Amino acid sequence: MTANAQLPYQVISTDHVPIKAWTHGVPFETEAQDQLRRVAALPFVHKWVAVMPDVHAGKGATIGSVIASKKAVIPAAVGVDIGCGMMAVKTSLRAEQLPDDLKPLRLAIEAAVPHGRTDHGGKHDRGAWHDVPAANAAAWTTLDAGYQAITAKHQSAGHAMRVNQLGTLGTGNHFIELCLDEAGAVWVMLHSGSRGMGNRIGMYFIERAKADMRRWFINLPDQDLAYLPEGSELFKDYIEAVEWAQTYARSNRELMMHATIAALRNLGTLPAFEAHLEAINCHHNYISREKHYGESCIVTRKGAVRARLGEMGIIPGSMGAKSFIVRGKGNPESFDSCSHGAGRAMSRTKAKKVFSVVDHAEATAGVECRKDIDVLDETPGAYKAIDDVMAAQADLVEIVYTLKQVVCVKG
Repeated sequence: MTANAQLPYQVISTDHVPIKAWTHGVPFETEAQDQLRRVAALPFVHKWVAVMPDVHAGKGATIGSVIASKKAVIPAAVGVDIGCGMMAVKTSLRAEQLPDDLKPLRLAIEAAVPHGRTDHGGKHDRGAWHDVPAANAAAWTTLDAGYQAITAKHQSAGHAMRVNQLGTLGTGNHFIELCLDEAGAVWVMLHSGSRGMGNRIGMYFIERAKADMRRWFINLPDQDLAYLPEGSELFKDYIEAVEWAQTYARSNRELMMHATIAALRNLGTLPAFEAHLEAINCHHNYISREKHYGESCIVTRKGAVRARLGEMGIIPGSMGAKSFIVRGKGNPESFDSCSHGAGRAMSRTKAKKVFSVVDHAEATAGVECRKDIDVLDETPGAYKAIDDVMAAQADLVEIVYTLKQVVCVKG
């Protein structure tokens, strides 16, 4: 790895295209570097691989990576939480208008939005709707034709809970939060994606790509880097399915946002307020057809947000840490991208071994949230320091608002 004080990024030389990593001052583990070298060796990567400061090892492709490719796409580089992303809404509420006891607000949000997962995601799953609300059913009618087109060709890409999971949070690092900005304005912010539907689509096409590699006798350094060449029928079908899942994910976030705001209004303890004063809804696991350095390419952002000049985005910290509403600087070397969050500093398994419930309670002091053993893998210490992450990408985005959560709902 080459560290150049003149450059805002580090350069990893390879036998193929280089890797440019905005990782000054943040951990960058060897496993992630090795993964990125394997990606850089693929013949269709355009210019270089861009790496964001929240980088950490993932399945096949690295979280926090941006891959511009020509005439091919890697399904595992998109991942299985297709369209996962953020939404944030500024309200007219002020910090001083919130009650001293924030627990009723958290409980109201938890009652309004299904979250978590039981019954292996089956029909008794507490994280899905059992009586689908009218607004959610209506939203599905705009998605159904695309779903039918996908499953007509690829039946195994379907999911039984497709309607029941629309407008639900899920598990893991997905959340709904109430936050305060520097001026004391209240924001609603949430993080989720395409739920089981996107997972099924992702897994299905990853396996189909692997099967094609075997059939064509293409040996890869990692099977999860199996790709679909442009011009093939499967490539076309995958692009269409991913774009559909991204639309599903965006709708999912919008429905949860509406439900959360309605729950707060219906509590009766808050003054009347306006929402959507400023609203951002952005993906960070997705593909996009773009033009970079004079060539048309497919940009895969896995754990990265598009940050074109003037484009608004969201970079959340962990539970108990700051989050940021940002404006893109349109840096061409990052393919107009920035990080999608703080990035994990350790695995979920390790976090549960390293931290105690007491540690977690101390780290989330002042935040109304769950403080039990089941959320230890999401404790702030399991993530990189968000201030360091933001410093490492100062040439990618400018900070517009700094948010601090006061209520956090986890799946």
